[in-house]
Amino acid sequence: MPHPDPATEPVALYGDDGRPTGEVAPRAEVRARNLRHAATLVVVRNSAGEVYVHRRTDTKDVFPGRHDFAAGGVLQAGEIPYDAAVREAFEELGVHGVELTALGEADYSDEHTAYHAFAYTCVYDGPITWQPEEVAWGAWVSVARLREMVGEVEFVPDTVAVLGDWLTGRSCT
Repeated sequence: MPHPDPATEPVALYGDDGRPTGEVAPRAEVRARNLRHAATLVVVRNSAGEVYVHRRTDTKDVFPGRHDFAAGGVLQAGEIPYDAAVREAFEELGVHGVELTALGEADYSDEHTAYHAFAYTCVYDGPITWQPEEVAWGAWVSVARLREMVGEVEFVPDTVAVLGDWLTGRSCT
């Protein structure tokens, strides 16, 4: 269940080994101090093989207004990655009732965020329901079109970095 105030949401901190340190900090502190944490990324595909692409709202705390091809978010304290991915896919896009398949783990860091990523994919043919605080636009696109879009519009750099090999077909599909 999401914490009532996202800024005070307790976030598990992660070490360089990609595992929890046992320390917890409020989300606002994690963002302000760029503390290393964990996050999930879920590539949502339909049975036609298209990927759901969305544009983040202009009020997002990291990479506002940019496009993304993965739903996801920060792991809360005590949460396991798979459960966090299921929660985030539902909260952000309304995706539910499907099994997630692991795509792998990776590390990402820049001046805005530092985290250990747990990446997943799923096939979902149900209705997409945006979380209005997070999603401003979205559409199903082919993988070929998504590859073109990455060169045409601004995407969040972390998803592109973590899932770039997947997108170019050099890893899991």
